[in-house]
Amino acid sequence: MFEVNGVLYVDETARELEVRSARVTDDHVMLVTFSTGETRLCDFTEIYDDVPAFAPLRDEKTFEEFRIDHGILTWCDGAIDISPTYLYEHSYEYAVHGELVSA
Repeated sequence: MFEVNGVLYVDETARELEVRSARVTDDHVMLVTFSTGETRLCDFTEIYDDVPAFAPLRDEKTFEEFRIDHGILTWCDGAIDISPTYLYEHSYEYAVHGELVSA
């Protein structure tokens, strides 16, 4: 049970999805570990066309200079960020030797 703004709820609070770690593995591809413990493959080449704000990330040097700020992947001193939920939904399960990777 929990309370939010004076209202009691019987269920548990939903935890926000966060990025715990990330590393660039290839040309505009990252392995991202989320707060769920899952590590997922994120191919940004598939995201660029959908979101014009990410266009500066086409430059490999800019792409590689990311930070994780309060669980959110950011670039350009926070001028560009991506929602962990959006990133999760636009990523792929990652397996090593047939086994799914989790932290």
